Amino acid sequence: MTTDSVTYSNQGTMWRKSDTTWTLGLFGTAIGAGVLFFPIRAGFGGLIPILIMLVLAYPIAFLCHRALARLCLSGSNITGNITDTVEEHFGKTGGVIITFLYFFAICPLLWIYGVTITNTFMTFWENQLQLMPLNRGLVALVLLMAMAFIIFFGKDLMVKVMSFLVFPFIASLVLISLSLIPYWNASVFEQVSTSSISLLGHDGILVNVWLGIAIMVFSFNFSPIVSSFVESKREEYEPEFGKQFTEDRCSKIISRASMLMVAVVMFFAFSCLFTLSPAMMADAKAQNIPVLSYLANHFSSMAGGKSTFSTVLEYGASLIALVAIFKSFFGHYLGTLEGMNGLIVKFACKGDKKKYSTGKLNLISMFFIMGSTWVVAYVNPNILDLIEAMGAPIIASLLCLLPMYAVRKVPALAKYKGKPENYFVTIVGLLTILNIFYKLI
Repeated sequence: MTTDSVTYSNQGTMWRKSDTTWTLGLFGTAIGAGVLFFPIRAGFGGLIPILIMLVLAYPIAFLCHRALARLCLSGSNITGNITDTVEEHFGKTGGVIITFLYFFAICPLLWIYGVTITNTFMTFWENQLQLMPLNRGLVALVLLMAMAFIIFFGKDLMVKVMSFLVFPFIASLVLISLSLIPYWNASVFEQVSTSSISLLGHDGILVNVWLGIAIMVFSFNFSPIVSSFVESKREEYEPEFGKQFTEDRCSKIISRASMLMVAVVMFFAFSCLFTLSPAMMADAKAQNIPVLSYLANHFSSMAGGKSTFSTVLEYGASLIALVAIFKSFFGHYLGTLEGMNGLIVKFACKGDKKKYSTGKLNLISMFFIMGSTWVVAYVNPNILDLIEAMGAPIIASLLCLLPMYAVRKVPALAKYKGKPENYFVTIVGLLTILNIFYKLI
């Protein structure tokens, strides 16, 4: 090997601009409307549970997504997505299961966002604008029809706008977290006493951490983009440097994205908790609104003269929450639409993609998706309960349990058997799924 080829190889393995782009892409995918509910659940149990969640946050984000990335990397086809890889390992039945999982992992998120955007808008209308209450069903219908119109006639523009809004939204979260510092108080510390600490029981530390794991899986989730990410990195690195190098580079990217995500979300959660209190977080859960809407109401009810910041936050927090929910709704709608179209083709069309045109498929899927979302938004179930009982468990089955099952069954993943992190990922997945049974008790 010549000196030039050695130099080229060393330069080729250096951190690239594309790696930074994907780090920010994974980070931006995870930071959405779910983050606005994490402080409520994390702060609901007080200081000790949220400190334990702080310790668990990075391992959950990094190890679970790395496990899914390893599954995607295990396929023989460099350009294959996760469905292709699962079909290769488990046959067509596995591919159908993945299609179901993807659809039912994302569709309940749309229902959650439908409830959230309705509640956020109505709270802003009544509290900040001081206007007469509106009919809930009508508000939900108008909001969903407006989004359906934008999606149907301006999807390309919508994708560009939502992509542009990712980082201004993240910057807004950081700015709000910093700006809340002058309003921090000691109420969360005052509620901590050795006599009141309980490990078990309905409000015990362990139960709060257990339920907090589910909301972390939901809020720190960028699994929908992992397959595309791995496919891109394999095409870029694997032909020249091999699969092991590609895996190591993917792991580094996921690690850095997870660190960024945990830093922003946990700082935001702590800042909200120090500004409000565990009792106020419980009130926010009861009101079924995101933490930014509760902060806006909190500052609007402040007695006496208010600072310029508190006045700006009163209105800005609700507007930022609405933007976050719109962004998350549009992003998840595209995934839900793809999954719904796939199910229609597999079952109604018996695999014949020519039976319905793309436009007709999109219209049929839109009626089902928006119709079911409107029903859930009108019923107004508790959002955190919906996340813990539906959204998070389905995500965990895809993000945690499927890769761990593959490690045991797939020869290409046999080298990962018996690793300590496998037990951690499996336990996180099982605890998240067990939320379903806890909600039924």
